[in-house]
Amino acid sequence: MSALLTEKELAFREEVRAFLASELPDDISGWILSGELARREDTIAWARILHRRGWGGYTWPRKHSGPGFTPIQRYLFEDECAVAGAPEIVPFGLKMVAPVIMEFGSHWQREHFLPRIARLDDWWCQGYSEPGAGSDLASLRTRARRDGDFYIVDGQKTWTTEAHEADWIFCLVRTSTEARKQDGISFLLIDLKSPGITIRPIITFDGRHEINEVWFENVRVPIQNLVGEEGRGWTYAKYLLVHERLNFGGMGFCKREIGRLKRLAQGVRRNGGPVISDPAFRARLASLEMRLAALDMTNLRFLRAAERGETSELHPPYLKILSSHLQQDIAELQVRALGSFAMPTASSEFRNETVEDPEFAHVSPRYCNLRKTTIYAGSNEIQREIAAKHLLG
Repeated sequence: MSALLTEKELAFREEVRAFLASELPDDISGWILSGELARREDTIAWARILHRRGWGGYTWPRKHSGPGFTPIQRYLFEDECAVAGAPEIVPFGLKMVAPVIMEFGSHWQREHFLPRIARLDDWWCQGYSEPGAGSDLASLRTRARRDGDFYIVDGQKTWTTEAHEADWIFCLVRTSTEARKQDGISFLLIDLKSPGITIRPIITFDGRHEINEVWFENVRVPIQNLVGEEGRGWTYAKYLLVHERLNFGGMGFCKREIGRLKRLAQGVRRNGGPVISDPAFRARLASLEMRLAALDMTNLRFLRAAERGETSELHPPYLKILSSHLQQDIAELQVRALGSFAMPTASSEFRNETVEDPEFAHVSPRYCNLRKTTIYAGSNEIQREIAAKHLLG
């Protein structure tokens, strides 16, 4: 990989590594490297550290107070942060709603929301999916009717990641039923402290509270919180989804988890030796490492094309499909490496306290949690259709 980078890019990578070594708190990195999910307070603390360095909106251009990283610099930055155990900055604000506000939002929205997103003063979540409107998002039924200087919102969103942590939610709502269903959708920014909002937890199979139902009952949303034009939310949603899928590479996460896989395989003995000495296990590990290296270079190739101003509808679905399966397969081999030791979960109610290594307790919950990667941000079946249409016409 290093041979494919310029001297300037290599110097930037060293700058990021030095920054992480001096500024990333050990208690935060140790928590994440052990397999735990990032805590809210750690993510906020890390966001403020980045903001002081001028890297708070690290994905943003200079005209919006970002550092203006090139696509390669951004890739290297995320890679090094993930490997070092830095919390991922909440993507719903930084990488998803912020680009929409930059491109389609009003002057007031840009001035008000973007600085707060960069500092993580506001924690955002995404209000897209509904019961009966997931992959077929245009079938959504949450309604917003105009009432003077407000919209009155009624309906339900589901599978809403981190809604219980969030301050704001960006929502697709139906403002018209007169045209085709895609044309009657608008994009609203809603304060989750507004009266009439109820958030109900959904506990997932791994025992964690990560996703939620969000109910809206006569919620009053100021008209100034409408992004762009009424009825053009579907256009903005497609723009956002492209950004979401381009953010899906996850190479740093995969590198970090392969490193953890090796540690786990060294710590468990089977048939008289550590698991990592088993030839069959080593062959599967080597296969994962080769897939990771190939995907890493493919990412770099796509980013070089982006630097030249070349775009392709193939790149986002291609990366999403390959990366999501790689993440799942790494987690599966972690479980296979531990065997029966993978049975403990992160929930103390079910944890086997006889297992001495606490890192073992996070393997099966992470495996369960990563089953979602082939579904969210557009299921892989839909991504294959997009790729096929691009390739075959």
